[in-house]
Amino acid sequence: MDGRHSLEIALPGASIGAVAGAMAGGLTLIAGAPTGMAALSALTLTVPLALFGGLYGVLLGHGVFRPGTFGPAGLYWMAAFPVSRLVQESLTGIGLADGVFGFLAYQAMVALGFAIGFIWLHERLIPYWLMRRADANPRAEALLGLYVQHAEALRVRKGARR
Repeated sequence: MDGRHSLEIALPGASIGAVAGAMAGGLTLIAGAPTGMAALSALTLTVPLALFGGLYGVLLGHGVFRPGTFGPAGLYWMAAFPVSRLVQESLTGIGLADGVFGFLAYQAMVALGFAIGFIWLHERLIPYWLMRRADANPRAEALLGLYVQHAEALRVRKGARR
């Protein structure tokens, strides 16, 4: 059962990663790439981003990350996003004209922007998902409790400023 419970927690992050990869493929099509190349580009980015997004959710559920924090998640995506892009570039056959190191360094910088968007969206979606799954999934119930504690701490802090 623990595997199913972890997969349920992974679903929001995997969905966000999949949508982000598919959107990147759509942008490739808009940029003028042939339809087949855009589809391949979307697929080769969608799969790793979905896997890393799902892994983020699992790690969050196991207490590696905490709700409401960006630093550790930003570091996670500074590694995961460049690897995802490297997989995409390697499989689409476009190649790395400026070398792997420069490519990965640039992607690590871009990753922080991706991380901000991912975490922002994830923090807005996962509480609703956890509320739906909390009755049947003890891991979701525990993670929902952390989100409730975090929201309460923010409410108290906001009240103290007034």
